[in-house]
Amino acid sequence: MGNTIEIIGLGSGDLDQMPLGIYKKLSNTSNSIFARTINHPVINTLQDEGVKFTSFDEIYQTTEQFDEVYRRIVDSLIEESHQSPVIYAVPGHPMLAEKTVQLLLDQDEVLVEVIGGQSYLDDLFTSLRIDPIEGFQFIDGTGFNRSQLNYRQHIIFCQVYDQFIASNVKLELLEDLPASYQVTIVEAAGSNQEKITKVPLEELDYSLKVNNLTSVYIPPAPAYMLNHTFSRLREVIAVLRGPNGCPWDKKQTHETLREYAIEEVYEVIEAIDNQDDEGIVEELGDLLLQVLLHSQIGEDDGYFTVDDVIRSITDKMIHRHPHIFADKTVESIEDVYKTWDAIKQEEKGDYRKSVLDGIPAGLPALARAFKLQKKAAKTGFDWVDIKDIWKKLQEELDEVDEAIVSQDKSEIEKELGDVLFVLANISRYYKVNPEIALNLTNQKFHSRFSYIEEQLESQGKDLYETTLEEMDYYWNQAKRRE
Repeated sequence: MGNTIEIIGLGSGDLDQMPLGIYKKLSNTSNSIFARTINHPVINTLQDEGVKFTSFDEIYQTTEQFDEVYRRIVDSLIEESHQSPVIYAVPGHPMLAEKTVQLLLDQDEVLVEVIGGQSYLDDLFTSLRIDPIEGFQFIDGTGFNRSQLNYRQHIIFCQVYDQFIASNVKLELLEDLPASYQVTIVEAAGSNQEKITKVPLEELDYSLKVNNLTSVYIPPAPAYMLNHTFSRLREVIAVLRGPNGCPWDKKQTHETLREYAIEEVYEVIEAIDNQDDEGIVEELGDLLLQVLLHSQIGEDDGYFTVDDVIRSITDKMIHRHPHIFADKTVESIEDVYKTWDAIKQEEKGDYRKSVLDGIPAGLPALARAFKLQKKAAKTGFDWVDIKDIWKKLQEELDEVDEAIVSQDKSEIEKELGDVLFVLANISRYYKVNPEIALNLTNQKFHSRFSYIEEQLESQGKDLYETTLEEMDYYWNQAKRRE
């Protein structure tokens, strides 16, 4: 396998913190010593004693992506090891926040040995006076997702090499924490050059004196700052349903909450129709509340939790989108629909005997008519020409006339139902949801009639004693105003 790459940790501070054995190895070796970065107090001291280092700082300056930086360093080390044994020195402990070390351990071309070094975490905990048993996250500032941060725990960002990284950390944190939130900058923890600075989060990137020994500490956030997070909402609902919770919330069941779920959906639709972004936010929150309440009831009864609800929809979305999460290819939206329907049928198996199964019985009649015809049309049971549907509408209207002439209330009811059913089919053909269309008309009617009331009231007139002609005048006026 050839020569070996020995990885040595330089510790977290100055030479006084370095184990004697490692100091002797670095001082007496004839092997090439490479350093990930020359910016470390131990290296500065050893250089003064005549120890020579070759650093990879130039790669940092000429390469934009950190992943590529790490890959180039590892490739260089492996190439050098083909000529002679190599010592590779890294700040702190080799097994702590060192991506190049992980890459070296993952390859099998060259033998790698890891020789200890002092981790700076012990000194960091001491300097910050925190106990990691309370909950602690150690985050690489060069590559992290905001979603992985747990603000209830102590958070320490390492690898904050430069102003750009510090700025990115700040911007991500500002999505969750206020600009005035106090964070701590720690430089050279545990050494005689240690410096601890507390600054508001908004000043992080321009208060930070960046170097290789810089860390940023984020203290646990109080609960009220996390009211925008899902976990906090779940916690609040659990309290409301708990022993000391709200009497109303504790009394609710799946059955008693049914009416509210329906109301909230329609309020969301109304906010969307009004193009009211603040209203949409509020109403979606009310709808989410229903999901959390039902989930908490399920958890209280021991049947399911919100985790089961989330797992169910996540699994479903992944399974029904093989063109995104697997290797299936689709060419159009129509292909997506076909794939979705095929997978859905596969999931339901023998539970659904009819193509029309699966439409909620509680849907409003117009929406149910729309769904029934949409499902039937997928089998080919559909009108070929829209003109034929319009002819069908006229045919149904004629039958309504006949029922009216016969004064048969039952027949009138049936024939008017047929008219509405055909209108739902026409809506489907033109890709218009009839429920939404009718709801918009209802809102329009409400707005215009309210205008009539306002105008009559301003004149001191009684609505019930006003003529149709006068009301029609204000109706048309409202229409023009639109």
